[in-house]
Amino acid sequence: MIIDCHGHYTTAPGALQKFRDAQIAGLKEGTDLPLDAQAPIGDDEIRESLEKAQLKLQRARGTDLTIFSPRASAMAHHIGNETTSRRWTRACNDLIHRVCTLYPENFVGVCQLPQSPGVVPVKSAAELERCVKELGFIGCNLNPDPSGGNWTSPPLTDRHWYPLYEKMVELDVPAMVHVSSSCNPNFHATGAHYINADTTAFMQFLTSDLFTDFPTLRFIIPHGGGAVPYHWGRYRGLAQDLKRPLLAEYLLKNVFFDTCVYHLPGIELLLKVIPADNIIFGSEMVGAVRGIDPQTGHYFDDTKRYIDALALSDGDRHKIFEGNACKVFPRLGKLLENIHAA
Repeated sequence: MIIDCHGHYTTAPGALQKFRDAQIAGLKEGTDLPLDAQAPIGDDEIRESLEKAQLKLQRARGTDLTIFSPRASAMAHHIGNETTSRRWTRACNDLIHRVCTLYPENFVGVCQLPQSPGVVPVKSAAELERCVKELGFIGCNLNPDPSGGNWTSPPLTDRHWYPLYEKMVELDVPAMVHVSSSCNPNFHATGAHYINADTTAFMQFLTSDLFTDFPTLRFIIPHGGGAVPYHWGRYRGLAQDLKRPLLAEYLLKNVFFDTCVYHLPGIELLLKVIPADNIIFGSEMVGAVRGIDPQTGHYFDDTKRYIDALALSDGDRHKIFEGNACKVFPRLGKLLENIHAA
């Protein structure tokens, strides 16, 4: 089985965005639009939004299952307040649940969290628990910067985050570290802010004792780990200078990287630097880069093609395409067992 660990519902029916637009307009008038103000979305609308995009590409590229979450750039936790975020998040997560219900063999859910600047992360625990226990989701996306590019929250390793981590450990679910849109003009969202956040999160983990406090806590750093694999020697050297444990002995028990790297040389570097045990196949399609590479004639985000081109052992290929995803997302492994049993 080929499992794509990184997919967003970027093609959701227009009624979802209309609700968001109305929600933002209401904020300007001092009102928080209730969740039931959203126009109904029919099953056929959901099917149409997927059949021409994610499902079509799954079939064309030969992938089987996508770990699916709301559109990352639309989380926009910096907009509005705690109530705004809670209602928007619930609307997005409920739609993901409907996708997974309509296509249980193609999609499994990961939730957006109702984060908001200045609000303690543990306030997101109830929505995480609802999504896992009631909707069958297997993980969450955690935004290290709900301020949208201004970085006003404490580092991910601060005790500020610990109560939320306790809930993650209790539910046995990982988080993908994923920022959202940027309201800071210095940082282009997908070209700078995303990669900055990936790299920043890794350095925060390196300088902390987070995984001593939470030995079973697991994070996926997307987009190939940002700048981390390219500067692996720098991070090894910094860990040595800071008297930190060896990266392989400490961070790589809890931190994993996806393959959302959109050229073959980048994937080759990732596999040379990071052990196969820590790499999970991902494409982020349909996502940040949607075009065709003129040098290859293939879509930039067809990352399976890059993995297929590598001289990997059967064991490593299995780890990247399936095994590691089931290891990092234990609820996924149980779900697949039930599907195969049926």
